[in-house]
Amino acid sequence: MTLRQYLTLFILGFVVILVTASFQNSPGYMDADYYYSAGERLAKGEGFTEPFLWNYLDDPNGIPHPSFAYWMPLASFVAFAGMKISGILQFNTARSGFLLLGAFLPPITASLAFSFTNNQQDGILAGLLAALPGFYLPFLTTTDTFSIYMVLGGLFFLVLARAARIKSLNIPFALSFYLGLLAGLMHLARAEGILWLLLAFFGIYLLPKLDEKSVLLDKVARKTPGRIIIPGNSRLINLAILLLGYLLVMAPWLVRNVMIFGTPFSPGGSRVLWLTHYDELFAYPASMLTPVRWWQSGLTEIIKARLWALGQNLQTILAVQGEIFLAPLVFAGMWQRRNDSRLQVGFMALILTLFVMTVIFPFAGSRGGLFHSGAAWQPLFWALVPIGLEIFLSWGERKRGWNKGQARKAFGVGIVLLAFLLTAAVTQRQLFAGDFPQRAWDQVEIFYQNIEADLRAEGIGSQDIVMVNNPPGYYVATGRSAIYTPFGDEQNVIAAARRYEAAYLLLEKNHPEGLNNLYNHPGDRPGLTYLFTSHDVHIFSVLDVK
Repeated sequence: MTLRQYLTLFILGFVVILVTASFQNSPGYMDADYYYSAGERLAKGEGFTEPFLWNYLDDPNGIPHPSFAYWMPLASFVAFAGMKISGILQFNTARSGFLLLGAFLPPITASLAFSFTNNQQDGILAGLLAALPGFYLPFLTTTDTFSIYMVLGGLFFLVLARAARIKSLNIPFALSFYLGLLAGLMHLARAEGILWLLLAFFGIYLLPKLDEKSVLLDKVARKTPGRIIIPGNSRLINLAILLLGYLLVMAPWLVRNVMIFGTPFSPGGSRVLWLTHYDELFAYPASMLTPVRWWQSGLTEIIKARLWALGQNLQTILAVQGEIFLAPLVFAGMWQRRNDSRLQVGFMALILTLFVMTVIFPFAGSRGGLFHSGAAWQPLFWALVPIGLEIFLSWGERKRGWNKGQARKAFGVGIVLLAFLLTAAVTQRQLFAGDFPQRAWDQVEIFYQNIEADLRAEGIGSQDIVMVNNPPGYYVATGRSAIYTPFGDEQNVIAAARRYEAAYLLLEKNHPEGLNNLYNHPGDRPGLTYLFTSHDVHIFSVLDVK
């Protein structure tokens, strides 16, 4: 493909990204709120701290709390960079790096598709699909990991493509180093990103494939060492260099975690293993989440939860990553190229991630985890579409007498048109549906700002901590510290509020099941004093808070 074609795809991707971003004036949901707020605090010189608690998994001591006890920091680093470079601490500058990454997706995907077929039309088709990314578009333009993960995933497979083209018994050490760097960055972006280190090892083991001539050279090498590098030894060196690249990225962060939390990995993740349903992610005290309690829930319930998660996750792969109409072409292309080592790594990535998000973390995985994780292999899916289309066209030529050239143009245009319609429909729903038609994406921010105005009008000081459904979002919208309304009943709420000095409970329509009675019949309770209702949110004062 030519530089002009890549540049055209970049500009197209950037235009789509900018148009979408113009309708978003806030992060939009809790994950993006979290990454943005953490980046903002870094830019303000307040370090790795957060003035809120969104879960209790690591048994936090109080506010401010060390940041990234559950999530990984790369998205916040990107947000920090945008604010630091511009010198302006606001959402639009924080997401500037994410917008730029999103614009690079079409040329990266086009290059990946071209590496499979050496056909410019195939590269352009895949690049256009990446410029119209379906369900992912409204999330590529905010401060979350989607654009980061897609770009890193695309580059990962491009490096494998470069390694596959080298006719040698050895992979160049530089490519192993690049794979290590990419695996480290993917882990720095998301906790399950460590799987990509395993996938990189797998890729090094598979590449290059030894043909008959290579096997003969290998035999010569074993008889006359020193004249030809033995592939087995070379692979060991490559694996060591790969690990070096990974550690250059991850070692400083692992050391930081040991210094802060006493463990190299985020301390909040281990208790997620013992959830019996999703809302327990916000349980207080989190010490209730134990292996014994999990096992006592019953083997039948444990299996049912994972079968349910499997169904949800398969739907995500087919409907979101496969965009429904592209899925048959993607999997046809994957099957035809099943002997390609890149596809073997990609298929292993899909299976490993599906296993983790179904069996290990079924609740987090089915409630957005796989949606996030699948972004890494999304460029590969788009790159496989032209291969699947070629299979379909060959069938039509053979069975239906199609003119393949004309059919390719017609179906290519049709696929791009369907991608446009799907992308427009799902993006419109995210940006314009809801109770705030002018700023639907920003309705959480507007909602919390309205609540905050009523709190101030009632004389509640800005220094008082509140308990809400989205503490990072409340902090971003209002600047007030907040903690999460915990899973459980009124006693759990009171206990958490007193420990973390939350003076007020803001009980929202979306609340834990154990608080149904309190929401439906607001009034004084032991430890709680009902104050007033604002925008369907009941405001309570928590007694005996220091």
